[in-house]
Amino acid sequence: MERRELPVPPQFDKERVGTVWRVPYQSVARQAEMWRLEHRILPSADDRFRICLIAIDVQNTFCIPGFELYVGGQSGTGAVDDNRRLCEFLYRNLGVITEICPTMDTHRAMQVFHSIWLVNENGEHPSPFTLVSVEDVERGIWRFNPAVGKSLGVSHDYGQRHLLRYARKLRESSKYELTIWPYHAMLGGIGHALVASFEEAVFFHSIARCSQPDFFLKGDRPLTEHYSVIGPEVLEGPDGERIGEKSGAIVAKLKAFDAVIIAGQAKSHCVAWTIDDLLSEIRFDRDLARKVYLLEDCTSPVVIPGVVDYSERADAAFRRFAEAGVHVVKSTDPIRQWHGIRV
Repeated sequence: MERRELPVPPQFDKERVGTVWRVPYQSVARQAEMWRLEHRILPSADDRFRICLIAIDVQNTFCIPGFELYVGGQSGTGAVDDNRRLCEFLYRNLGVITEICPTMDTHRAMQVFHSIWLVNENGEHPSPFTLVSVEDVERGIWRFNPAVGKSLGVSHDYGQRHLLRYARKLRESSKYELTIWPYHAMLGGIGHALVASFEEAVFFHSIARCSQPDFFLKGDRPLTEHYSVIGPEVLEGPDGERIGEKSGAIVAKLKAFDAVIIAGQAKSHCVAWTIDDLLSEIRFDRDLARKVYLLEDCTSPVVIPGVVDYSERADAAFRRFAEAGVHVVKSTDPIRQWHGIRV
């Protein structure tokens, strides 16, 4: 039986997507149960063609104007518009999306990309968005903060050796220099939480389809960064010890589901590098790559007006993914018309 596209339920308020509010779970649960009966929505366990939606870092810290790393894109309203479309896409395709997997960027204060990690000769910390080069570390312009080492049980010598090796490994990856980011996605803080409108949509789906969302937490290792959901930027410390681990969770989803849809923030960073790592992990197996669908209108690049614009780099990455067999699609197109989808 073909599953039809559903209307967007009346409780969804698109004007609230860019704001923070409390999801009234009991009320939403009742609405979802009534919606299930009204539209004869089947449990996800009955899906013959199984679809997983992976929503990358749809968190306040990236998606709400005024928060620490708001992804405005070129329009300035990028992430807000993306999430409005993402919520509407989820509601319309509620009956065919089997499972939702939100990823959560998760940080603490003392991490290698936060200001407190480094000091100069005057004991001052770098400002947010400072780029720390290999030469900066070699010349001692920026040094490991020994106070951080004491808190984490890391010696000053180890911390300094790690900083130098880390900067060199980032350069070897050809992605970027070590970037000092504003404190963001802090574990336990409001910035870490899912955008309320999307959280409501995920909860609504969970109740209507009896489908437990599968959350992925990433980014809490103090000695390395973790843009991609699949693995950290640097895996080993200066003495060859492991400082982070790769995760096979998304590859496992790709193998377990008939299709995996990916959206979220930011197109130029966590989304792009997740797909990049994913293609590396599956070694450009085009059959697996063809299971991946990128919602191009539900993600935006990092743009800091007058400072940096990653739009062209993000677009180039998406073209490269399409060449590898990944489908680049729009949320507004009926999902049953996507190539390879059988619902």
